[in-house]
Amino acid sequence: MRTWVTQSAFHTAVSTMRSDARHAATQLRNAATGPNVLHTVCGVLSVDALSANSSLPTPDDQATTLLGHAYDAFGAAAQLCYRAAGDAVTRRRAIADLERAVATLAEARARVAAAS
Repeated sequence: MRTWVTQSAFHTAVSTMRSDARHAATQLRNAATGPNVLHTVCGVLSVDALSANSSLPTPDDQATTLLGHAYDAFGAAAQLCYRAAGDAVTRRRAIADLERAVATLAEARARVAAAS
């Protein structure tokens, strides 16, 4: 597992996903943020989630499952975020989805640490 963590740049991926989510949530909370900005930040989040997902599977089945769920959740949140520009309800749903994705990633991170 330690080798996978190093080779996959796992810690960098976690940091990137958390940063992307924070940036997207900040833009979603700002009602003045227009579609072009949301498309950019949400597009980056989507690409980074796909990139992180490409490092799976891990040597640990439980870590692989948790990380897969986390990366899928980030991707789904990014798609919702991408469509949220003119709709306050969709913005709130996207923020909630981002928060769930970050929580799932934290659980997965703990599993990776335990398996290492």
